[in-house]
Amino acid sequence: MSKTAWLFPGQGSQAVGMGVALAEAEPAARAVLQEADSALGFDLSSLMAQGPEEQLKLTEHTQPAILTHSTMVVRAYGARLPKPDFVAGHSLGEYSALVANGSLRFGDAVRTVRERGRAMQVAVPVGVGAMAAILGSTVADVEAACAEAQAQTGLVAVPANFNGPGQIVIAGHVEGVEAAMEILKAKGVRKMMKLPVSAPFHSPLMEPAKVHMQQLLGATVFAMPSCPLANNVDAALVTDPAALRDGLVRQIPGAVRWEALTALLLQEGVTSFFELGPGKVLSGLVKRQAKEAGIEVTAISIGAPEDLQALA
Repeated sequence: MSKTAWLFPGQGSQAVGMGVALAEAEPAARAVLQEADSALGFDLSSLMAQGPEEQLKLTEHTQPAILTHSTMVVRAYGARLPKPDFVAGHSLGEYSALVANGSLRFGDAVRTVRERGRAMQVAVPVGVGAMAAILGSTVADVEAACAEAQAQTGLVAVPANFNGPGQIVIAGHVEGVEAAMEILKAKGVRKMMKLPVSAPFHSPLMEPAKVHMQQLLGATVFAMPSCPLANNVDAALVTDPAALRDGLVRQIPGAVRWEALTALLLQEGVTSFFELGPGKVLSGLVKRQAKEAGIEVTAISIGAPEDLQALA
């Protein structure tokens, strides 16, 4: 029997105007925006709708904006979709997933991710850390290049996101990341690019943010979820509230294991994937990985009213 997973995007999928059409069309979506503004004590809805982009790109604003957009989609259209057997989210998206399966209250989640954004930004001064996408290389080669770069420089360079076959992101100190890129270039890797991010997420440099979030999440109420979460840090199915909380803490310096997570969902028999929120990155990754595995899947992104046509 076919199973369904709801997927939730992470940082990088934000854009000025996000959620506007949805809020105009759906009262349930507008109510989520109002709840976010009230919970945060500032006008996030206007920032999402009108920018300025430089403010929206600040991590402390980006994270609640993406969570809010994803929750707007769930509240507006969730009843029209197949009920999820599993939920999963990429990094920040794990909070959206836990709101969707009832483990976290939205007001708690939106306040928490704003603090998460702040904590991640202040953990490393701007300009000290970097991230880079490595395309067309193997996990073994990227791991070896990072280890060699760390030995050469004495600085951090680690795999941060295993997004899919041949799609890996590394993170660490600027000099460490650049050294790893040079090592990979010498091995014949041609497709690499620095990412326009303000901090080296999912690296050991995020340990100060982990400590801060451990305290904050320790005081946050987690309920039993309606379905399992496939989590980032272990690529494992989790339902225990304490384990859900622990995963959110450990994912801050830990790598996002999206490729392994997708493989797990495919192994569990998921053939219908719905990416809920801004962007279409996760549905694209799932389609490519499933195709390589010889598994036929449906992967649909829903972020605005016009996207419902794909359900017909």
